[in-house]
Amino acid sequence: MPQRRRVGVLGGTFDPIHIGHLVAASEVRVQLRLDTILLVVAGEPWQKTGIRRITPAADRLALVEVAVDGFDGLEASSLEIERGGPTYTADTLAALEGDDLFLVVGADVASLLDTWARPEDVRARATLVVVDRPGSTFDPSALTLDGWRVERVDIPRLEVSSSDLRARVADGRPIDFLVPDPVVREIEKRGLYARSR
Repeated sequence: MPQRRRVGVLGGTFDPIHIGHLVAASEVRVQLRLDTILLVVAGEPWQKTGIRRITPAADRLALVEVAVDGFDGLEASSLEIERGGPTYTADTLAALEGDDLFLVVGADVASLLDTWARPEDVRARATLVVVDRPGSTFDPSALTLDGWRVERVDIPRLEVSSSDLRARVADGRPIDFLVPDPVVREIEKRGLYARSR
């Protein structure tokens, strides 16, 4: 019988992926001694549909693939894209059953778990890993009272966001050092985020 792996699941739109995502994934993997972290690219992120234009999933996946290439223990995952339709974490965790799963979320997301589709399924299938920055006032003890298994991982404070990166590219400003070099090159190659003339 194969040994169960300890697998972190960091889902996101990754539009684009940036150093904040990668630092969080790396810190969680090391601190919790996980075998791997899957960076799961959302196919159709239901909470963002209709709010803004989302870059095609194939492009976002390509950015994640080049970002993690060569980094031990970090893997790009197309699971949600291949499944098709709206992206629900409960379905993703069900597809990964058989491993010990650790769902990685930010403190801001952890406070909104009751807005998710089927949060009880998520709670049953995974340990929640809340990544937090120094000085945060988030208290995960309320989640344990609701039956969640919770780990907290402190990460360095990095003020970078995908929305700012998209705006920088559209304005012709550099994104160097905010995303890995291969991601910068892939964005340029694919002509992503540039303002249409």
